[in-house]
Amino acid sequence: MRGVNRVMLIGNLGKDPDMQFLEGNIAVAKFSLATTESFKDRSGKLKAETEWHTVVLWRGLAELAQKYLHKGSLVYIEGRLKTRSWEDKEGNKKFATEVVGDNLIMLDKRSDGSQGHGLEGFDGPDDHPDLPTADDGSERLPF
Repeated sequence: MRGVNRVMLIGNLGKDPDMQFLEGNIAVAKFSLATTESFKDRSGKLKAETEWHTVVLWRGLAELAQKYLHKGSLVYIEGRLKTRSWEDKEGNKKFATEVVGDNLIMLDKRSDGSQGHGLEGFDGPDDHPDLPTADDGSERLPF
């Protein structure tokens, strides 16, 4: 039996995307995303809990994030969880769990009052001539 590794988040960027280019000019963007859940405690007082997620986008989606997203942007991200491990300078094993995004929808209202546009299933410049093309094979690349 095969498992399912799927994540869907709606939240606000905690900082501007950090863009890097790897060997072969492969774009990768990383940013923190805050999701907040509101609930009432036992006394009926409204509480909010915020979770922080690290999101990684590759290639065309990374370039789109760099161009259009900024600290505070409201986005929908869909992707999968990926856990990495490494050793720090002292030889201690470290772990990080990240959301590798393959769909992105910008939810901020634009200045003209309309809703932002989505980039899931983005096929290329015919859909949005001013945007670079996203690449579906990016999720297989090591980070």
